[in-house]
Amino acid sequence: MAIIDIGGNVRNGEELDIQAVETWLKNQQVDLQGQVQVTQYSGGASNWTYRLKYDNVDLILRRPPKGTKAKSAHDMAREYHVQNNLKPFYPVLPEMVALCQDESVIGCDFYVMKRIEGIIPRANLPKEIDYTEADVRQLCINVLDKLIELHQVPYQGTALEQLGKGDGYCRRQVEGWDKRYVKARTKNVPSFNYVRKWLLANIPADTKTCVIHNDWRFDNVILDPQHPTEVIGVLDWEMATLGDPLMDLGSALAYWVEESDNKIFKATRRQPTNRKGMFSRQQVVDYYLQQTGLTPENWAFYEVFGLFRLAGIAQQIYYRYYHQQTDNPAFKNLWIVINAIHLRALKLIAKQKMANHPIGKQILKRISK
Repeated sequence: MAIIDIGGNVRNGEELDIQAVETWLKNQQVDLQGQVQVTQYSGGASNWTYRLKYDNVDLILRRPPKGTKAKSAHDMAREYHVQNNLKPFYPVLPEMVALCQDESVIGCDFYVMKRIEGIIPRANLPKEIDYTEADVRQLCINVLDKLIELHQVPYQGTALEQLGKGDGYCRRQVEGWDKRYVKARTKNVPSFNYVRKWLLANIPADTKTCVIHNDWRFDNVILDPQHPTEVIGVLDWEMATLGDPLMDLGSALAYWVEESDNKIFKATRRQPTNRKGMFSRQQVVDYYLQQTGLTPENWAFYEVFGLFRLAGIAQQIYYRYYHQQTDNPAFKNLWIVINAIHLRALKLIAKQKMANHPIGKQILKRISK
């Protein structure tokens, strides 16, 4: 079935020593039958992902890129244990098979898990499926419900307690991304001085501490091919931690491109959030708060932070292109996107200030009519 997400050819320079992997897996008592078919997934900006298809089992192998150390986004052991410890409470995770921390096998840590067969909704939903507007709305709700479900996981008293530092997450994130942006800034992007000062001055206390995904997007979920609005898998747990759920939601909204957005944002769209039936960003917030009962005093903080974080991520990538550490043409115009993110953040702050001023409230009411 063409709509099922499958791997492609292994990229040059990223070949896998499959014989070494097979020997190691068999030593872990993993039953492998038949000749393996090895393919590679193109998605994901950091770790390399391969499919190992045998006659009796379909596996996924994740490893860091060559030349990286096993830390932060490339910590295979952490990524493995997060999923293994979370799965009893959150069944849409893949089943973990084995973790290898013996670098003599393929030169780095790696782990293997069972593949979940399904549809990954990328920039556009598959044309082979006739999604009605009602279907799209249900898909949107189901994806948000899975995020809400994650935020309710009872992590206390389990191994998941070691996942992050917990309380104080909002402040750590703002201060951390502030430093990272300044360090990666190039002369053709804004300083974000006003946005950065506003964020630092408006850091709230954490609404609560829970397990958060930290990279929640449609292209990180897997849909059931037979019921293509149902979520059967959630992927890419490399940045999962303990933190404030509203920071997770704000970061997710930074990627949520609406049909009314400008051409620059539309050009960056990686998920089908522009389809008729999808919630607007405001509707996403309203739905989430209604379902969870959370009542933030200043929602704008979380949405502005999500934009600033996205700008920081994009700038770290663009910094490498600007300084000729990579020649990937996909990164060439990221500075334009970062400028557009800056403008949106400023508009959100201005709107929040107007909403807190008596005259501003009246103006906003007239505009919204």
